[in-house]
Amino acid sequence: MNGVTYRPGYMALHRSGELKSRGEALWEIMKNCKLCPRECGVNRLEGETGFCHATSRLKLASYSPHYGEERPLVGVGGSGTIFLSHCNLGCVFCQNWDISHQGEGAEVALADMAEMMLRLQERGCQNINVVTPTHFSPHVVLALDLAAGKGLRIPLVYNTCGWEKADILAILEGIVDIYLADFKYMDGAKSALYSNDASSYPEITRIALKEMNRQVGVARPEPNGLVYRGLIIRHLVMPGEASGSKEAMQWISENLPLDTYVNIMIQYRPAYRAHLFPEIDSYVSREVYQEVVSEARRKGLANLDVDT
Repeated sequence: MNGVTYRPGYMALHRSGELKSRGEALWEIMKNCKLCPRECGVNRLEGETGFCHATSRLKLASYSPHYGEERPLVGVGGSGTIFLSHCNLGCVFCQNWDISHQGEGAEVALADMAEMMLRLQERGCQNINVVTPTHFSPHVVLALDLAAGKGLRIPLVYNTCGWEKADILAILEGIVDIYLADFKYMDGAKSALYSNDASSYPEITRIALKEMNRQVGVARPEPNGLVYRGLIIRHLVMPGEASGSKEAMQWISENLPLDTYVNIMIQYRPAYRAHLFPEIDSYVSREVYQEVVSEARRKGLANLDVDT
């Protein structure tokens, strides 16, 4: 693996049978679904749907090597992304709204997802990157168990909106190698307005980030430039101070290691239904973005991924 020997934790959990057991435990939660903070309580095993519109049938939009992720996740072979359909957050500015809101994609079996993981590894991908995995976490773990039995050995990236329940994250301990987590908002009123009444987003995500850091620690690139384990936080700077960016940098500096990997992103664009909200129906200026970067540095954050 590019001169670095790394054995994902899920490999040992597979050999002991623990990986399958954890996947089955997550599966049982779908009987009264409380996999995400919305806690809809529907029986997905019987075909009922809650906010995310997902049943127990796995649905995904695509899988392929992806070169647009953070450089330490991409390397030469790309990040092996699997885009899962549906979403539990539902942001009005979502750039992948056709997948997350409209559920674009196809139903596949767990064995099919396992084969996708193996094919991505065969193509030279540096990791398996499951995008928007929260509502399909049982499927991810069970497919991972099948793939591990056939030789999967590259890290698992859990690419999440950040709004994760601590008790579900506890089940994922030792399974996830890299948490790639958004930190979208600091104000519950803003998260409720722009993410379908998710007023608990700031509080729950702060707890989740601490738990992710406890599990995997700081994401530090190896000599070959790749990250194999750790927490990467993504913070998207939004117009109208919707994301509370400076406050977010302060919170990270006071609650997580100062060398926490933080990607401060300027990629916001007013997609999907953002035009209905004038305050976020615009792009972020370079000046505003640089103010956030400067604030992060003033707070002592020393492992920043910034747009230059």
